[in-house]
Amino acid sequence: MKQAPAPIRDIAISAVLFAATAILWGSSAIVTGHQAISGAPEVSVGYRMTLVFLTMLFWCRITGQRITIARSNWPWILAQGVLFFALAFVTFYYATTLIPSGIAALILSTSTLFAALVGWLGFDQQITLRMIIGALFGMAGLGIISAGQLLSLGMERDTLWGLTLALAAAACTGAGTVVAMRNQKAGLPTAVLICWAAFVGAMLCFSLAISRGLSFRVELTPTYIVGLAYLAIAASCLTFFMYFRLVQRIGPTRAAYTLALVPIVAILLSVLFEGLAFDLIIAAGTVAVLTGNVIVLGRSPERPRNRNPIKETA
Repeated sequence: MKQAPAPIRDIAISAVLFAATAILWGSSAIVTGHQAISGAPEVSVGYRMTLVFLTMLFWCRITGQRITIARSNWPWILAQGVLFFALAFVTFYYATTLIPSGIAALILSTSTLFAALVGWLGFDQQITLRMIIGALFGMAGLGIISAGQLLSLGMERDTLWGLTLALAAAACTGAGTVVAMRNQKAGLPTAVLICWAAFVGAMLCFSLAISRGLSFRVELTPTYIVGLAYLAIAASCLTFFMYFRLVQRIGPTRAAYTLALVPIVAILLSVLFEGLAFDLIIAAGTVAVLTGNVIVLGRSPERPRNRNPIKETA
């Protein structure tokens, strides 16, 4: 059988990674909300990242991948673990206890803008007009979808604090995505990156829990256990692997835009399983987000403005 040309094959692989990442993360929104109220978010995220670490460590062992990392790369591993695998999740978990998870997911989608900003400030990556236009389309669509819900929430203290935490989660996710790109450019294998960064995230979460005097007990119901396994294996190990591979293939700004589709997936699942009415407002917002997605994905590959902005050392 004749193989497809390399450019077409590469586009197809990126498209599959993009869609699968958005679907898995989008479908985990309801599960995340339940985990957040079944125990302290720091503890639940710590358990989740511990399971991610053990799973990826096992994967590295059976595939023969060396898990040792050069000393010069450890500060960046620590940064990725702190930002992406700890703070982003803890703040998002807390946000879902104060505002609806769908609203929190909508705000999380702004991580693409934070990724672009951090990449521009710290790694000399270009911000093109096309990327800005695509992001604006996406944000406009999310705004259309969320406008009615945001108005109904009011401006109580809990609502404002929840919105702030969700925005903090977006900032940490965007910054962590750019750090992940740096680590992959340094030649670090994706599975090894996830393994150690998840370990760092788990240790930080447990340290935060101890410092705050939080209980490590959670509601060990079947729903919690199954949810934890789903979040750790499907929505973390598998999705992180696909996500960071996507970062490697299309760059952090466009990879982070998968998060713009997460609330769309959550809304569609609500239509199918929770009886949400798919009205014209939701339809218009969905079209706008997908239009922005097409524009962003149509960009040319990202190139640094200066020579050798990142020294690639293993």
